[in-house]
Amino acid sequence: MSMRIVPPAQHSSTFTHLPSSNSAPSAPGVYDVLREGLNPAASLSSSSSSSTPPAPVSRHPLESRLKAWETTQENLRMESLRKTFGMAEPIRRGMELKITREGSWRPACLGGGAGPTGIGSSSVHEDVLMGREASCDWEDVFTGEEQRGALGVHEEMERKLKI
Repeated sequence: MSMRIVPPAQHSSTFTHLPSSNSAPSAPGVYDVLREGLNPAASLSSSSSSSTPPAPVSRHPLESRLKAWETTQENLRMESLRKTFGMAEPIRRGMELKITREGSWRPACLGGGAGPTGIGSSSVHEDVLMGREASCDWEDVFTGEEQRGALGVHEEMERKLKI
């Protein structure tokens, strides 16, 4: 385990977004973002029968570091807890986080069920265990359910118990 504060640089030194087959009709050689999407590799692999869309290509070296920032900070925190309190503390926190993530009861009023299925979406319990209860991110505000009517606790219980 390392005590890194900043994630290591894992980006390539060069990036080209000019594939010859995906150019705009009016400007040959210029990648057409509106027709092909943000990821040049997505249009090349779209002819294959893959059901999951590929991850977007990082456009800037800093973007790949920002994606790894939270993981690096969590590893640093667990390593410092291990050095301070011993191995039991990171194991206990990992078990609590696993129980919270795999729990079946996630009330919508506490932040559970923010995703389409409710699985994998962050909840208040997970935010407290990860130390993010005081932060307000983009995903906290725009959950994708802005157009749906708010369910109360009673409606949610009726739906869960199939009453």
